[in-house]
Formats: sequence, C-alpha cells, structure tokens
Amino acid sequence: MTQESGAAGRNGRSEGGQRPGERRTRADRLLGSAADPATPRPAAAPGDTPPAVRRAALVVGLEAVLLLAGALVLLYLTLTSTATSTSNAVAEVVLVALFGIAMAVAAVGLWRVAPWARGPVVALQLLLGAVGLYTATTADRPEFGIPVLAIVAVELYLLATPEARLAYHRAPGD
Repeated sequence: MTQESGAAGRNGRSEGGQRPGERRTRADRLLGSAADPATPRPAAAPGDTPPAVRRAALVVGLEAVLLLAGALVLLYLTLTSTATSTSNAVAEVVLVALFGIAMAVAAVGLWRVAPWARGPVVALQLLLGAVGLYTATTADRPEFGIPVLAIVAVELYLLATPEARLAYHRAPGD
C-alpha cells in the first residue's frame, strides 16, 4: 500500500481535499474546494422547550399582535385626519408595523428555541420599555405606559429565568 492510497481520511478524502481517483479542477486548486455539507442539527423534541421560553414566546406574540393593531389604528388615524406632516405619519405607521413584524418573527424563533431569537427580543423589550416609560411619565399617559412597562417586565423576567437561560446555552448537538 502506497502513501497516497493510505492517506485518505475519515471522509474518504486525501490530505489535499480530494477523493481517491478524483481530479481537482484549476479553480479547486487555486481557491479551494467546497466544504462537505454540514450535518443537520437534530430536531428537538416538543417537550425539550422549557415552559418559561414558551410563555415568553406567547408574550412576544401578544406584543406583536398589539403592535400590528396599533399600526392599523395609526394608519386609520393618518387616513381620516389631517396630519401636520403626512410623511412623518406614514413613517410612524411603517415603523410600528416593522416592529410588529419583527416581534412576530422573534416569537416564532423563541417558540423554536432558535439561538438568534433571544437577543433581538431583549433589544426590542428595552426599546419598548423606554417608550413605555416616556409614555407614562413625560407624555402623561400612564394608562398606556404602565401596561407596556408591565409586559416588558414580564417578558424580561421570563427570559432571565434559569431554565430559559440554560435552554439557550446548550451545546449545539444536545
């Protein structure tokens, strides 16, 4: 057995990255060949998601529905009243709708315990907390600001529970 034929590794490729008997193209020699496809992550069983994460996903889903309903109300008000600046009113409607869509996508990510979902949810909660605080104090509308602050507090609490934190700090293969 020669050195070349015995040099194939676990994936059947030699040290040069090619399978025995396979010719490398010029592009593969210059730029490197494509990597082997990654092994898919095993699907998590439905019982693997902690209850706190499920509740957090439901709260974020509720926030998404409320934000989208708020965008519809703002759109109705923009269309039926005379705004001082139509472009600013439309921009406000679009911004609230985008936040609602982002919350809906994040709720689905939390429900699936996707690794990317937790960070945007926390960031959006901090933004909503600032809006709620401003609304409750400076804008003198505590009937809107205090419920927003309460929902934000519940969401951040649910994401800070030990079981929720451990769900996001698992090893990828677990």
